[in-house]
Amino acid sequence: MPPCPAPDTCLLYLIRHGATANNLEKPPRVQGQASDPPLTPLGTQQAKETGKFLRRAALSSVYSSPLLRAVQTAEAVAAPHALAVQICPDVIEVDTGKWDGLNWDEIQRDFPEAYHSFMQTPETHGYPSGEIMSDVLARSSAAIEKLMSENLGHSIAMVAHNVVIKCYLGHVLGLPSVKARSLSQKNCAINLLRSRRDKVKLITLGAVFHLDEAAEKRG
Repeated sequence: MPPCPAPDTCLLYLIRHGATANNLEKPPRVQGQASDPPLTPLGTQQAKETGKFLRRAALSSVYSSPLLRAVQTAEAVAAPHALAVQICPDVIEVDTGKWDGLNWDEIQRDFPEAYHSFMQTPETHGYPSGEIMSDVLARSSAAIEKLMSENLGHSIAMVAHNVVIKCYLGHVLGLPSVKARSLSQKNCAINLLRSRRDKVKLITLGAVFHLDEAAEKRG
């Protein structure tokens, strides 16, 4: 676990929430900001294991999207540090519009043209009646970087969502949206970012070894 950062540096543990029932379906169902289900028992266990792992991090603050799945995960991360979860509205999941609650097979069948455009050029073709990726990046990146600038000298954690995290990590890595969507972000994956002198660097991408180790112990 990295030590406490220097006075001009912030370390951010950016975490995807634990699994919901929609995430576990095959194929998974689209779950945007209009969907607010709780974690499943598996998702609750993932959140607990993430909190257990991060208890060694000297977290000074824990932030979360306002959606229940993120808040429940953030509470598990905050508990070992006796911290209250602070809500960050601008990292709420993407507005998935007409596709919310559908699985990807249904979307491809019922919206073939929109699906094709979305897969090929997500920068300009977003979720029908919802957001495009540039909308998500604009609101989330401003909020994330503001919090990092306000927490220099500290380690903080934030629980957000698949699309939000991929958009932001793609921005940090200089990837277009069509490439950023391929970044692995399993439920309760941990990304470590470092902000120093207004420059953000990705240190760790999509780590889930804390979940793999826990599963091996249970098995």
